[in-house]
Amino acid sequence: MNYTIVAVGKLKERFWKDACAEYVKRLGAYGKVRVVEVPDVDPARVGGIEGSRAREGQGILAAIPARSHVILLAIEGKERSSEDFSHRLDQLALGGQSDVTFVIGGSDGVCDEVRARAAETLSFGPITLPHNLARVVLLEQIYRACKISRGEKYHK
Repeated sequence: MNYTIVAVGKLKERFWKDACAEYVKRLGAYGKVRVVEVPDVDPARVGGIEGSRAREGQGILAAIPARSHVILLAIEGKERSSEDFSHRLDQLALGGQSDVTFVIGGSDGVCDEVRARAAETLSFGPITLPHNLARVVLLEQIYRACKISRGEKYHK
């Protein structure tokens, strides 16, 4: 599988970078992982929130591989257990979909064009997570899904 993570904003603190790097390294045994950081845009510089969503959206859409199945992380998205998430990724792979892109939008959400490009949405629950933490959780859940799919042990 090829996984692309498109995230608005840059990881600044070392601990976020280290956590993400660790899971990207672990995932190397299961597929190819690419993380693309799209610059966040200050709404005050582009005429408001809609302007920043549109500008960030251009970057997000440009980073998505052409034939990729896109899953947008959204608080109103579908909640899945780790086992269900693993099963969903297996379904995509068995259906011939070898490229999956996950999108983590900016702090003000994403534009309608990005929502339209997404084939489905995923939620980690009704809580609000900082984008940096959402990226770590996403990478960890992809890793866990790969372990579950192969029947390998993973700490509980």
